[in-house]
Amino acid sequence: MGFKTPGSKSHASLLKKINIQPGQHGVSRRRKQSEQRKQLREKQKLRFLYGISNRQLKRYYNNAKIKKGNTSLLLIKYLEKRLDNVIYRLGLSPTKGSARQLVSHKHIKVNNVVVNSPSYQVKIGDTIEFVSDKTKKIPYIDIQLSNKDIIVPKWLKLKNNKGEVVTEPTGEELEREVDLRSVVEFYSR
Repeated sequence: MGFKTPGSKSHASLLKKINIQPGQHGVSRRRKQSEQRKQLREKQKLRFLYGISNRQLKRYYNNAKIKKGNTSLLLIKYLEKRLDNVIYRLGLSPTKGSARQLVSHKHIKVNNVVVNSPSYQVKIGDTIEFVSDKTKKIPYIDIQLSNKDIIVPKWLKLKNNKGEVVTEPTGEELEREVDLRSVVEFYSR
């Protein structure tokens, strides 16, 4: 079908496309990139991976900056703990966009309460599940649930199409794809 689930070939090709410079001739006719341009590129990669706006990313950065600790690690924790991202990571939907749609159309409940905000921040101990069995019969969800090759991150647990947040996310996978230090430097200018 061509779903971009973590670990699939289409997901790998998507990640390769993110790292290619824009333009017909690629990098061959470009001058050396400035530091600001590199930082902007990394910020845009992060935005694209999570499907969020500039305003949302800036708000997450400001919240991470206020707290004590490593700002880039806190920023990743905020992004990873978004409800739409958790649904995607659990393998309950094939893409982050479809996960966002499931949440906004009230197909997901957290701790037996229907939540319709994709930016909802999950906490340790939260359980995430579908509101009804009708949701499981949606064609792309049905295909996704029958896929047994889904790799669930260590900070999440999935049992009988019911997810649970076990610990805080680490963001180790993302650190290989995006230079978080550049994103923090971009916003701290």
